[in-house]
Amino acid sequence: MTIARPEPGPDPGAVPRPVARTPSGLFPAGPPPRPTYREPHPITGGGVAAGGGTAAGWMLLFGLLGTDVAGYAWWTVVAGLLAWLTALVLVRYGDRGVATGVAIVTAGGWSIAAAVVAVRWATSGDWPLW
Repeated sequence: MTIARPEPGPDPGAVPRPVARTPSGLFPAGPPPRPTYREPHPITGGGVAAGGGTAAGWMLLFGLLGTDVAGYAWWTVVAGLLAWLTALVLVRYGDRGVATGVAIVTAGGWSIAAAVVAVRWATSGDWPLW
């Protein structure tokens, strides 16, 4: 004698799944893809380092032309102005990373020159630039 087994049917406790349908195209299936914005001339670490190294050498060479504190300060101001003009040209027509490195090191060179002038002024009591 054989025992008849019932056919497997849907589980009465199961949640019915929605039927996947192909979208008609009238309504989009999801949000549109997000736009990707990219810098046309990205700034790289190598460019910043190259500009910084070049500007450091530039500021050093001009700083060595001064024979006293006043000469050092004025040569540093001139070198910084020329370096910043070069950085402006590089921002417009060249590598922005190199321009960034030049601008950062030039500002640092001017800060050092200002500190030297301030220390000299504080120790001597006389303004060293005139």
